[in-house]
Amino acid sequence: MRYNIVGRNIDVTEGLRSAIHEKLGKLEKYFTPETEVHVTLSVEKERQKIEVTIPVKGSIIRSEQVSNDMYVSVDLVEEIIERQLKKYKNKIIDKKHGDLNFRQEFIDKEYEDNEEVKIIRTKKFGIKPMYPEDACVQMELLGHNFFVFRNAENDEVCVVYKRKSNTYGLIEPEC
Repeated sequence: MRYNIVGRNIDVTEGLRSAIHEKLGKLEKYFTPETEVHVTLSVEKERQKIEVTIPVKGSIIRSEQVSNDMYVSVDLVEEIIERQLKKYKNKIIDKKHGDLNFRQEFIDKEYEDNEEVKIIRTKKFGIKPMYPEDACVQMELLGHNFFVFRNAENDEVCVVYKRKSNTYGLIEPEC
């Protein structure tokens, strides 16, 4: 795997690099050598955060972990990604989905699929044009963590969501 390690408000020391290579190296048994792994380390006050993103054809495998020690965060993120891979293997490696990024041993091995994804509720509602800031206000009034709306600026269907740091995010479709 090829690593792209970036630090925000933190110097990526050789010790951190080797810990990342050692821990995330355990995932090499699942991926081909050409697979890219994007790792972002950041520090905010006492929070040591690591974000790992592994783009595979048709999907993105991602985990974010926060603790008061970066090495603990690295350990946690590796465990989460490995669990995700085993749990969703059959969904990730669907007929032409992402088999280019995965080793044949991983594709061939059977993992227990304990939980099936079930949609238990469907809602329908009218989407009216509004600005992202208005959508955030509407989301707060509803007490939800996200809100789907039609962006009045570009007429695209977008999503605003509440982030962990009490800020907001906007998801827009790529053209």
